[in-house]
Amino acid sequence: MDRNKYKKLNYLFIFLIFLFPVLSGGATSLLYSGSLIFIYVIVVMSLNLLIGYGGQISIGHASFLAIGAYTSAILTLTLGVPFWLALPLAGFFTAFIGFIVGLPAVKLSGHFLAVATLGFGVAIPELLLKWDSLTGGFSGLFPEKPSILGYTFESDMQMYYLLLVVTLIVTWLLSNLINSRMGRAFVAIRESEIAATAMGINVPLYKALMFSISAFYTGLSGSLYAHFIGFISPNDFNLSISFLVLAMVVVGGFASIPGSYLGAILLTMIPQLTDKVPGLSLVLTGAALVLVILFLPDGLISIGSRLKRKKAIKRSSHQTGDPVPETVPTSQQVISSEK
Repeated sequence: MDRNKYKKLNYLFIFLIFLFPVLSGGATSLLYSGSLIFIYVIVVMSLNLLIGYGGQISIGHASFLAIGAYTSAILTLTLGVPFWLALPLAGFFTAFIGFIVGLPAVKLSGHFLAVATLGFGVAIPELLLKWDSLTGGFSGLFPEKPSILGYTFESDMQMYYLLLVVTLIVTWLLSNLINSRMGRAFVAIRESEIAATAMGINVPLYKALMFSISAFYTGLSGSLYAHFIGFISPNDFNLSISFLVLAMVVVGGFASIPGSYLGAILLTMIPQLTDKVPGLSLVLTGAALVLVILFLPDGLISIGSRLKRKKAIKRSSHQTGDPVPETVPTSQQVISSEK
């Protein structure tokens, strides 16, 4: 897809999501689902930055979400900090925790790093549960609706547009980061740490920065989640949320911001559409994950490129007179045939 066509599709998508409240007739359930999607999109993009672009696995990302949510809730409820200030402060505090987590993690990779982040994901909810004097324990906290310069976002439509604007800003910032020198360093580390070191990249520092930046944006989404839902408890940030976010990255596609949107939309809507049938959402989520891994290992975002390749192969077959293959050959099949 050429660059101009890609930009037009982006503009069309933004136009449609701005019109969504009007197109949906202001339905409360649809606005709620749309707002929840925006929150998950930020989390998935931040995790995709870490896994897809940086090659660093994390199975406890819901803990960063919890830190951001509780930081914002405590700042607004206990210290009286306004929301517009609590939002970035929650992000920066979560980034600080992410940097601390990233420091020992720089010496780990693969399943060792996965186990380390899994331990972090288990520890934070338990800590929040035990520290009930600050976090409320099982009773949780009840953050108020966001208020900026005296304007309170009370209705579902107001919250929808607030979350939409923040999501678009985060998307723009992450896109610029990925295309920057730092983003290219992240990709170089993912491809080969030895080659990245030879190029003069400080690998341990950049790995810690990956965790910190990813945690920052996850902390922002945690703050938005707390004030959007209006209630948080440690059970809201268990390991199932971490696995759900990881599944969104896999389903949408690694190292792809549009893929992050697709994964978040699909796996957020499944529970919303099947809430009347207990357990059905888990079955459908698992089925979607298995099908994507089997037939679309590069995620839903690869559907367009696969169709484009099929058309190119069909066109070239018609020109040369060769038979059209039934399926698009994978890279492994091409290598095997060459041997």
